[in-house]
Amino acid sequence: MFRDLSQPIETGMPTYPGDPDVTLAPDATHEADGYATSELRTGTHAGTHVDAPKHTLPGGEPIDEGAVGRFAFEARLVDCRPLAPREAVAPEALPDPSGLDPDVDLLVLRTGWESHWGTVRYRDHPYLTAAAAERCRAADVGVALDAFGPDPTPTADARPNEDGGPNEGGGPAASNERDEPDGTPAHDALLGAALPIVENLRALDGLPDRFRLYAFPLRLRGADGSPVRAVAEWEE
Repeated sequence: MFRDLSQPIETGMPTYPGDPDVTLAPDATHEADGYATSELRTGTHAGTHVDAPKHTLPGGEPIDEGAVGRFAFEARLVDCRPLAPREAVAPEALPDPSGLDPDVDLLVLRTGWESHWGTVRYRDHPYLTAAAAERCRAADVGVALDAFGPDPTPTADARPNEDGGPNEGGGPAASNERDEPDGTPAHDALLGAALPIVENLRALDGLPDRFRLYAFPLRLRGADGSPVRAVAEWEE
């Protein structure tokens, strides 16, 4: 069985606060040119995508230097529901490393937040505590989830930081008097150990506990991440 876990890439799709807007528009048309091509403008962290260590770590490995086999994962689904808006996922909500199948290299966290895709509430997703991220690091497993990322996302009415807005995509804005998230501890713990982070998954309902997840990035030279076509595979 195969299932597409990717959000569609389209004009006006949701993006992390401060990231470039996405546009997908005709360039050449059959009527005018005899063939069709389109122009795509997007950030590297739009839609369903994978982060490279370079995303939050100065000097981190870019996406094109990762061996292609690293993006074919033995995944375990972890149903974290029910979760409240901006609820922290503690280490105890994740599998104990001592009982985790050694073949598993990715935990797919089902928060239920994919149901809010396209709404302001999608920003209010649950997130991993620093301790939960360290537990994943100790187990040598990456994280995938149906939300903007493993760290909190700034609220819709967050005040801009001193640079004029949230920092670069996928990482929270600097803290301010509204007590907005500060830093990227979950990203840093995982990417610092070269563990994968796959964000903005969908269609996690009904997946088996164990499956294969393919999330191959584009070969973007020196980039900090890439959109992917995330596909689950499992035996009936």
